[in-house]
Amino acid sequence: MTQLLRLGLPAGSLQDATADLFRKAGYKITFASRSYYPAVDDPELHCTLIRAQEMPRYVQDGSLDCGLTGYDWILENEAKVVEVAELIFSKVSKRPVKWILAVPNDSPIQSVKDLQGKRIATEVVGLTRRWLAQHGVEAHVEFSWGATEVKPPRLADAIVDVTETGSSLKANNLRVIAELLQSTTRFIANPAAYKDPWKKQKIDDLVLMLQGAMAAEGKVGLMMNVPKDALPAVLKILPALQNPTISSLSDEKWVAVNTILDENIVRHIIPLLVQSGARGIVEYPLNKIIA
Repeated sequence: MTQLLRLGLPAGSLQDATADLFRKAGYKITFASRSYYPAVDDPELHCTLIRAQEMPRYVQDGSLDCGLTGYDWILENEAKVVEVAELIFSKVSKRPVKWILAVPNDSPIQSVKDLQGKRIATEVVGLTRRWLAQHGVEAHVEFSWGATEVKPPRLADAIVDVTETGSSLKANNLRVIAELLQSTTRFIANPAAYKDPWKKQKIDDLVLMLQGAMAAEGKVGLMMNVPKDALPAVLKILPALQNPTISSLSDEKWVAVNTILDENIVRHIIPLLVQSGARGIVEYPLNKIIA
């Protein structure tokens, strides 16, 4: 009987980015219409689509062995899970998302202390209440089902909301008072599942491939032939991820150089490499980099 690892994938805004990351890691995930159980080309994986907000709870109680969610939702649920790895990717940028406290531009509120007795709308009620308590402030924290940024000033005095670029805040005439938290995606596991030798190895292997795919993002390989007397000049040009690999060729006057670099600088350095004497330059894509 095939052993199964029950994996939770985040539904919603991160769904496509997650599927793309898994594809680069070597796993093909197919989302069927109206199904919460995506197909995956690994018979040892059983996938379930769950909102990231709920993922920590289902992993904690063992309904899922592991899953991807945000650090913010781990804190909001106060979930007892194993954080196996941090995976920094998002729907907009590679930067962490920020949970911020914001008020209308013309609000008299200038600091956290001014929130005493005020009404705050947010999706992270528990996190917000604990943060306010740390600052000695009591306020009315209400759960927001969405479109939180449009609620001040008529429906709330302030909001605690998530942002990546800040564009929505500006569009709704809001200004930031404080930052509560920066959050990134985490690969989490149920503590009991992570103690199981087979499941732990399966999880660790999966995370290794995901991290390898992320490390390769935006990078390419470059190989070339270089005359030995031009090698010092060529090596000065190459901003290598690690030291370039230098190999002997049948012609003793030449060597082969192989390196990894950021894709966006290739167009700038290839002309310099040619001027320095490099020949037979080949650029090739990378799927994974395992450090």
